[in-house]
Amino acid sequence: MHDANKGRVAAFSTLFRLLVAGVVAGVLVAFIVLPGVGSAGLTARDAATNFQEMDSELKTSKPSAQTKVFDASGKQFATFFDKYREPIRLDQVAPIMKKAIVDIEDSRFYEHGALDLKGTIRALAKNVESDQTQGGSTLTQQYVKNLLVDNAKTDAEYKEVTAPTVGRKLRELRFALDLEQKMSKDEILQGYLNIAYFGAGAYGIEAAARRYFSKSAAQLNLDQAALLAGVTQNPAAFDPIRNGKDARKRRDIVLYRMAELGHITKAQADAAAAKPIKLNRTDPVGGCETSDAPYFCEYVKFDLLNILSDGKYWSLKEKQKQDVVNKLNRGGYTVRTTLDMKAQRAVDRALRNYVAPGGHRVGAESMVEPGTGYVRAIGLSKRYGSKKGRTTLNLPADAAHGGGGGVSAGSTFKIFTLIAALDQGIPINTSIAAGAQTTVTGLTDCKGGGTGVFSPRNSDPAEKGAYNLKTGTWHSVNTFYAQLEKRVGLCESVKMAQKFGMRRADGRPFLEVPSQVLGTNEIDMVHLSAAYAGIAARGKYCAPVSVTEVIDGEGKKVKTPKADCRQVVDQPVADKVNDIMTGVLTRGTARGGGIGRPAAGKTGTCEAHTCAVFAGHTPNLAAAVAYWDPRGPVRYPVNVFGADQPLSIWRQSMQNALAGKPAPGFAQSTEDFGDTSSVPDVRGMSVGAAMAALRGADLQGKVAPQPVPSDLPKGKVVNTSPGANAEVAPGTTVMLFMSSGRKGGGPGRGEGPGRGEGPDRGNLPWPF
Repeated sequence: MHDANKGRVAAFSTLFRLLVAGVVAGVLVAFIVLPGVGSAGLTARDAATNFQEMDSELKTSKPSAQTKVFDASGKQFATFFDKYREPIRLDQVAPIMKKAIVDIEDSRFYEHGALDLKGTIRALAKNVESDQTQGGSTLTQQYVKNLLVDNAKTDAEYKEVTAPTVGRKLRELRFALDLEQKMSKDEILQGYLNIAYFGAGAYGIEAAARRYFSKSAAQLNLDQAALLAGVTQNPAAFDPIRNGKDARKRRDIVLYRMAELGHITKAQADAAAAKPIKLNRTDPVGGCETSDAPYFCEYVKFDLLNILSDGKYWSLKEKQKQDVVNKLNRGGYTVRTTLDMKAQRAVDRALRNYVAPGGHRVGAESMVEPGTGYVRAIGLSKRYGSKKGRTTLNLPADAAHGGGGGVSAGSTFKIFTLIAALDQGIPINTSIAAGAQTTVTGLTDCKGGGTGVFSPRNSDPAEKGAYNLKTGTWHSVNTFYAQLEKRVGLCESVKMAQKFGMRRADGRPFLEVPSQVLGTNEIDMVHLSAAYAGIAARGKYCAPVSVTEVIDGEGKKVKTPKADCRQVVDQPVADKVNDIMTGVLTRGTARGGGIGRPAAGKTGTCEAHTCAVFAGHTPNLAAAVAYWDPRGPVRYPVNVFGADQPLSIWRQSMQNALAGKPAPGFAQSTEDFGDTSSVPDVRGMSVGAAMAALRGADLQGKVAPQPVPSDLPKGKVVNTSPGANAEVAPGTTVMLFMSSGRKGGGPGRGEGPGRGEGPDRGNLPWPF
């Protein structure tokens, strides 16, 4: 009895499915052909009319594609995507792959229109005979569905385009009919192969070929093509990485379907089916973590987000920001950048040579090209990433480029007050008495507000005396610069720094306080190196540039910001500043830090040794380095000077980055800035030779009336006053002390009015 009931239920079920199949087939036919048939029933005619009046234009964008980022030489170094896809042309797909996908998905693809009535009825009949359903959608319909899914931006949109409803299927069919009128079969097949999901994060046939076999779609063989063609029906179930057994069964179904259709022989199908699945996986990589220049990549990423949002990225709401991020990840852009991988490798090696990558302290460096503002390298001693001991903060950059709050500039900021002084016509030989500590009052900010009392001190009590603009810069004398800032004006000093692009790394307004001359504003290395590049370029400042060209997925150029270069000080002023700064490396706080070619720079040691900085340049490259503990510089001081790790990193990286490149010198200033003359070292010379050397330095010479005892032969210069290397006014008379030829005591070897050279003692705490 039970078996009889079971049989009656099965018979009824089969009959019901036959009736449904007949109705569905009839309705599908009616939708397409009935509008032109006058004898059709009213209901069918109305339904067909509604179908014909549906919006047929498929309003979707191209399938998402990877954004690829290239360095200045054209080599790719980063990729952005949220779906791993590499669009290709149909002629770049192996013929066997095209046959496999068509044979298993829509064997009559080149024979029917958007709707394959024969195939649909066959599928319905198969479904009547079996509990396993067989799809009747054509490749064109599947292409439409994939486009709609790919363009869904919200969960609600995704649910709408995947809903198991008749309405959705009809909309897809209507769009498919329109596509068949506008696109060739090959174009539709190409679109489908580029958008279909092949499992394991691979979208499109090229991505799938590389994901599973580490080869291009053009290189796929029969069994590989059959495997991939089989995946698309159910990517999760037939993923060959996770479900190899089911994937193989599905592959074999494809093989024998191809044999059934006569596109391969049964022997070929048998041979391919006998093979086990052999994968040669390539895991998709993207974002900055896998880049060879991750911190530069981060900088570029934020520049791109601004470019794609017309410069408004940081003013957008969170959802709008995410839309821009999606645009970057899915837009298939080709991005050309300013990255110089030789310079980048030089930066990375130097940083990790002097700073342990896994330690708490960090070294950060940026390199910028003078005259263009092109950012050539950005590096950090810590490795990039989310694992322990790594970081995803772009610490060399400002907050707008993924960085933090920045780091104090230290005495590298004194240079902007020096530039302002020369720009105002304050002579270089201006002598200022600078004590071990000084008090400055009466300074006002740019709004005219008072700033209180400023009482900086030098770290070394012996660091006092009279200094001029050269010697005060060479020895980085805090109290000298406090007095010079008063003469220049606080607002004028601040504005000069801003003319050279300086800004706070956290985006807040500049602190217009007297201590800014000693670098109390937190800045980033990219903007500091760009500022020094402006000095190197004879006063022509160019804002940092990392992106030179963006081309969208259609091959059209995207509008990018124009170069922002301007002459902010006259060339002779910048030339004289470069001349003074070269002395920092030869006679000042960074003495011995030269790189074997003309170079200029400035050390900086932050308050209480919380950080240390060095910035310097040649005529063709500028770089800035900072060293600190990002856990909290005040709590974790580094207790070093700018002439220690920062100078060492700068020196090594610049030497390697510039190796093999021209070594031009700095231009000499053509104007008189009331410069000083350096007393030449004439010890051991004859009177005639010494006098000639003094005249060459624009100085006068006079022989002391009495010779002095010395080991030197009679008639040779023993010493001078002022001493060798002293800075004096042009025309100064230098006294020559000559040897009597007898041993004995004599005048000491004076160092002139300035004190001896030593390391930059930095900016230790000062009372406010």
